[in-house]
Amino acid sequence: MEELAEKIKQWEEMGNKSFWGHLGCRLEEWSDREVTISMEIKPELLNLAGILHGGVHASLIDTVIGILVMIVRGEENVVTTNLNMHFLESTSSGRVFATAEIVHMTRRSITATGYVRSEDGDKLAFGTATFRSIGQRPQT
Repeated sequence: MEELAEKIKQWEEMGNKSFWGHLGCRLEEWSDREVTISMEIKPELLNLAGILHGGVHASLIDTVIGILVMIVRGEENVVTTNLNMHFLESTSSGRVFATAEIVHMTRRSITATGYVRSEDGDKLAFGTATFRSIGQRPQT
């Protein structure tokens, strides 16, 4: 578990220079069964109606599931092959949380579900994603 903690710290540092960092995501909790991330809503992430853009919800779901799959798959590179979203409620301020858990796993793919919820615990969106292994990840 200590080795995994170090690996996750490296991923966070690398992520700060990527889309993850642009969104302002933060890893809250993680295990090989469930991962939770959070993000403070910024004005530039709102749509023209003044609510959090659906693409941000999808990005959070894709990201949180991706982290969980990376933990489960170890040194394998993984990519999203399918992402299906359902939007339930809107929000325009505060912090949102995204949580993922595995639904099904085979030798080559993993399907998981993720939820985005508000600080109050209201479910804002949920989605499922399938990730596929595409080979070994380069050593960092």
